[in-house]
Amino acid sequence: MYDAIRRRRDVSALTGKARSTLYADISRGTFVPSVALGAKSVGWPSSEVYAINAARVAGKSDAEIKELVADLVARRKDAMKEAA
Repeated sequence: MYDAIRRRRDVSALTGKARSTLYADISRGTFVPSVALGAKSVGWPSSEVYAINAARVAGKSDAEIKELVADLVARRKDAMKEAA
């Protein structure tokens, strides 16, 4: 399955969040961590960004968003295991 990787500026535009807020959300567990694209570049899978945006639009609480983020991270790890 193809999942575009979004760079930080795109993610900020999609979420409406500034860089500092995006990284604060990652620290709080209310946004997924980035994936390494190279030595000095990172990005976020589009599907994960859209899933979090959809949860926010649906009015999910921060606790529910944290559960979603944990699930998305777990799926990412499972996909990595399957690819290996």
